Amino acid sequence: MEERSLIYDWNTIEYEFNRNPSNHPHGVWFDDETLRDGLQSPSARNPTIEEKKELLSYMEKLGIQKVDLGLPGAGPFHLEHINALLSHITENDFKIRPGAAVRTLMNDIEPLVEMQNKHGIPIQASAFLGTSPIRQYTEGWTMDKLISTMEKAVSFAVESDVQVMFVTEDTTRSKPEDVKKIYQRAMELGVRRLCICDTCGHVTPNGVKKLLNFIDEEVIKDGGYHRSDIEVNWHGHQDRGLGVANNIAAVEAGADVIHGTALGVGERAGNAPLDQTLVNLKLMGVIDNDLTHLDQYTRLANKYIEVPLPRNYPVFGEDAFETGTGVHASAVIKAMKKGDNWLADRVYSGVPAGDFGLKQVIRIGHMAGRSNIIWWLEQNGYEAEDELVAHIFEVAKSQRRNMEDSEVEAAVSQFLNKS
Repeated sequence: MEERSLIYDWNTIEYEFNRNPSNHPHGVWFDDETLRDGLQSPSARNPTIEEKKELLSYMEKLGIQKVDLGLPGAGPFHLEHINALLSHITENDFKIRPGAAVRTLMNDIEPLVEMQNKHGIPIQASAFLGTSPIRQYTEGWTMDKLISTMEKAVSFAVESDVQVMFVTEDTTRSKPEDVKKIYQRAMELGVRRLCICDTCGHVTPNGVKKLLNFIDEEVIKDGGYHRSDIEVNWHGHQDRGLGVANNIAAVEAGADVIHGTALGVGERAGNAPLDQTLVNLKLMGVIDNDLTHLDQYTRLANKYIEVPLPRNYPVFGEDAFETGTGVHASAVIKAMKKGDNWLADRVYSGVPAGDFGLKQVIRIGHMAGRSNIIWWLEQNGYEAEDELVAHIFEVAKSQRRNMEDSEVEAAVSQFLNKS
C-alpha cells in the first residue's frame, strides 16, 4: 500500500519548496556552533580535547559542512584546543570546513593566520560586531565607529588570505539602513560571507523571511553583487522557543548556511537546536544526509558538555518513541506483527524512528493494556500464559509510572517462583 493512501499530509497543501541552484553558491549547508557558541552556556562543561575530537568526528559522519572550533582570543587554553582539532581534521582528511569566532580586532585574527600556515587549510574568521541601536546606545558607539572598526579588521584578514564571514550581532533588531551600510562596505572590502544573527532570540518566522528578503534584494543585489557570489548564513537563538521554526523559515527564505548546536546548548535559553533542524529538513526532503548517527551525537554532547537531554526531548529523548498507553501500544504492536517497520514507525509517530537509528519501544505501566504485556513477554523470551499476563497486568495497574524492564522481570520471577 502506498504512503499517500495511509497518511494525508496537510504540510504539503499549497506548499512548495523551491531553490534555484543558480542563485546560490551551494546547497543548504550547516555550521555546527556546539564547540564555540554552545560552550558559552552558563551551565556547559568545556570538554577535553579528546572529547571534542569525538564530537567533531560525528559532525563529519553526519555530513555537516562547517564547524566553529572556538574563540582564539579567549587565551592559550582555547588556542591549544583549536590547534588540536585542526590537526584532527587534516590527519583524517575530513571534508568539514573549520572556522573560528573573532572579534573585529587584528589581535584576534592574527592567530588564524598562524594556524592557517601551520595546518595548511583555510580557516574561516567569523568576525562579529554588534549593530542594533540598543547595543550602540549602551556602548556609546556610532555607525561610523563600527564601520571603521570593521574596515581595519576585515582588510587585515582579506590581505592575509583569511576567509571572512562578517557577522552582525543582533541583526534582527538592527535598522535596515545600518545593516545595509555595514554589509555593503564589508562586501566592498572582499567579504563574500554574511551572517545574519538573531542574537537575542527576538525574531519570528515572518521576521526571518522579511529580513532575509531585505538582505537579498536591498543589500546584495542593490549593492551590485550576484546573489550566487554571496553566502548568506543564518544564526538563531532559542529565547522564544522559535529556533527550529526560524531555521526552517531561513531555509525557505534562501539562506545558504544554517547555524545551530547539539541539543540547543548555548547562552540563556540556548541556540537553535541543530539536531531538530536536521531532522525536520530531512523529513521535508530538503536534505538527504544520513542521520543514523545523530542519536549518538546528541548523547555524546549530553555526556561531554553536560547539557540536559530531557526524557521528552523531541526524537532523541528516552520517551520519544516509547509508549505505555494501551490503545497506542496496541496499534504499534499490530503494525509490528504485520512485519511492517515502516507502518510501525508511523502509526503513532510523526517522526520515523528508524530513519534516525532508533526504534519504537513498548512499555508496561498503569495505562498499559494486555497487548503491551503480551508483546513484552514474547519479546523477552517468555510464554504469554493467561495467568502470567493477568499477574503482570495487576502489578502494572498498581504502579504510578511505567515500569523499567528490571521491574517487569522481578514481577515475572515473583509469579514463576510462586508457581
